Amino acid sequence: MQIVLLILVALILVAGLGLLAGNRKTRALAEEARRSVPMAGTLAELPGGAIHYLDLGPRDAPALVMIHGLGGQMHHFTYAMTGLLQGDFRLIVIDRPGCGYSRRDDPGAAELPEQARMIWALLDRLDIARPGLVGHSLGGAVALAMALERPDAVSCLALLAPLTRPDDTPAPAFDGLDVPRIWQRNLLAHTWAVPMARAGAIETLGLVFHPEPWPSDFLERGGAGLGLRPEAFIASVEDYAAADGIAALCPDYATGLKAPGGVLFGVEDAILDPQVQGRPMEEFGLQFSALPGRGHMLPITAPTECAAFVRRMAGRRTA
Repeated sequence: MQIVLLILVALILVAGLGLLAGNRKTRALAEEARRSVPMAGTLAELPGGAIHYLDLGPRDAPALVMIHGLGGQMHHFTYAMTGLLQGDFRLIVIDRPGCGYSRRDDPGAAELPEQARMIWALLDRLDIARPGLVGHSLGGAVALAMALERPDAVSCLALLAPLTRPDDTPAPAFDGLDVPRIWQRNLLAHTWAVPMARAGAIETLGLVFHPEPWPSDFLERGGAGLGLRPEAFIASVEDYAAADGIAALCPDYATGLKAPGGVLFGVEDAILDPQVQGRPMEEFGLQFSALPGRGHMLPITAPTECAAFVRRMAGRRTA
């Protein structure tokens, strides 16, 4: 019995030392991430959390709200797209609630309608009426939730490789995000999830950008380094679970989507299937087009084409 107890104590000690080592490495990586990608905009405190945003372009120009995808932040748009649009549009570029430097006060705030309401609260505070919505990937799902929340308040939709319906075959890039228990995700976030993400970053980026190469400055200029923080892991896990909520939105598309617009995909998208997620949206009045040879990360790899698409959709805007 004494030997068994000694073995148990030893195992607990080893596990504790392992967790401590993971926590130290996580804190170091998180500090490095915050230094390399500092806060770029303004933080607005709102019911349910806070949103970090940039307000670019002429204040009297048509407004566009730019909403990034899972695991991302505003720099997915500032990398190249905003520079192509801000001369003619007022751009509200956000870190989605819980992402980047934004904050969610409760895991339930990750649900698509809750994210939509928080973004609308920001736009109300900024006195922005009838914006166009530009959403990439999961940000497209949030844009759809916003359009259904206030059908007459959206002037146009420009959806880039969006999630529009349930995805029955999640991409391998999201392996490790299915962590349903809050205590498990918190433990992982503050111990080994971040070091493991850093170790596997090249493989993950290859999967997300496939078949295109990912840019060498993506960690800094593209803001991807901010993903190496405990709060970023937790947000991604919550967003991954909340993405299932797209199923509840689909039945309302036929009557609730009133804004004109369209969907742009890369033909070779390895994350979301263009024929499943994109083309069916034609039924609800959205144009569908796809770029040959392009993958999922269109705002980074095809900013000129994306900006031209956004301009075309803005040209369809309702008064």
